[in-house]
Amino acid sequence: QVQLVESGGGLVQAGGSLRLSCAASGRTSSMSRMGWFRQAPGKEREFVAGISWSGGYSTYADFVKGRFTISKDKAKNTVTLHMNSLKPEDTAVYYCAGSETPLGWAAQGLYGFWGQGTQVTVSS
Repeated sequence: QVQLVESGGGLVQAGGSLRLSCAASGRTSSMSRMGWFRQAPGKEREFVAGISWSGGYSTYADFVKGRFTISKDKAKNTVTLHMNSLKPEDTAVYYCAGSETPLGWAAQGLYGFWGQGTQVTVSS
């Protein structure tokens, strides 16, 4: 089993920045990739960004490209989502997820491990 614990998030004004962290523990040797998803009220959960477990490859949803950056600290098994130029529409609960499969990025079903979620609120 793999445990994922998120930290960060909070309230920020539009145009501001936040950093979300996700610490992975347990049987991390089986991990292939990590992802961040988000779910806004009344909407479905959507893929935000992903990174390979090695940290050598990352990918982003179009709506965050150029604003968000995902990174991985190999030594600490921590994945960080740096969010800049935040918009009110970025308001959501953000979830960290881990996958043992190397196939695909955006499908939630590919991720077997999930964090508890952390709230990000962007005021206008």
